[in-house]
Amino acid sequence: MTQQDPDRRHLLRSLAAAPALAAPGLAAPLIARAEAAPEAGLAAATMGLLSDRVCAVMPAVTQGPFYLDPKLVRRDITEGLPGVPLRLGMQVVTADCRPVAGARVDLWHCDAQGNYSGFARQGSDAARSTEGQHFLRGTQPTDAQGVASFDTLYPGWYRGRTTHLHYKIFLDERTVLTGQVFFPDALNQYLYEHAPAYRRAEARDTANAADGIAAEAGEGAHCAIREQKDRYVAALVVGIDPRAEWRERGPFGGGPGMGGRPPGPPPGFRPGGPPPFPPPGGRGVDPAKIRMFPGGG
Repeated sequence: MTQQDPDRRHLLRSLAAAPALAAPGLAAPLIARAEAAPEAGLAAATMGLLSDRVCAVMPAVTQGPFYLDPKLVRRDITEGLPGVPLRLGMQVVTADCRPVAGARVDLWHCDAQGNYSGFARQGSDAARSTEGQHFLRGTQPTDAQGVASFDTLYPGWYRGRTTHLHYKIFLDERTVLTGQVFFPDALNQYLYEHAPAYRRAEARDTANAADGIAAEAGEGAHCAIREQKDRYVAALVVGIDPRAEWRERGPFGGGPGMGGRPPGPPPGFRPGGPPPFPPPGGRGVDPAKIRMFPGGG
């Protein structure tokens, strides 16, 4: 990418104001409350599109079996892989909308074909090993506005899960929150059907509404996203309790309420067919208006 990095606060302002993200019936008090919050307000207004609990503490969800800590402090985690470019800004705030500076944010997710780095038996068919690799993994500190930014790729999918990214937030060597980020289903479906890097012989089997982890995470875990010239730009406000401590347990490190289950289907699972997807324009995204990037496959 040759495009100059935008100021992070300007990035979140533009996301909050983007016409593509406008939601009918957005309550005026939400915007007023968000704008009154110190520094965090404009990003919080973005979350107002999805939730009336603007800076509420995000519920913890399962870590799953694919977390690694390769100690890679880097913003760009793509390692030259094919896919649609995505810039993600995560703003860490407290429940009263105060930004948390100096937090450590770890991000990791699968590639365009559903493979995570660093593990054997990857993909829906468990046929690929990526042991020793670290693609699509990285760590960033939050700045004075509580924002950590990553340049990555739009994630692919694998059986039993909807489209998602994983993250961990650390304070003072403690893991205070483990969560996942979700995307509009209409955009997911369009990219998987039209971007070459994501094309596969089989259709994805799980939409947001059918994903149990997405249901547990709630609407606040769905990012706001808009299109720029050569990438998509997404933002998520993550409310944390600075006193919390997220404890991994079980063989897969499952978080609270998950009983240590890994994400995805049990061994041998074969769905009877994909669930229906939202109509065009679902969650504010019209697939007919989504422009593909040259060479973005």
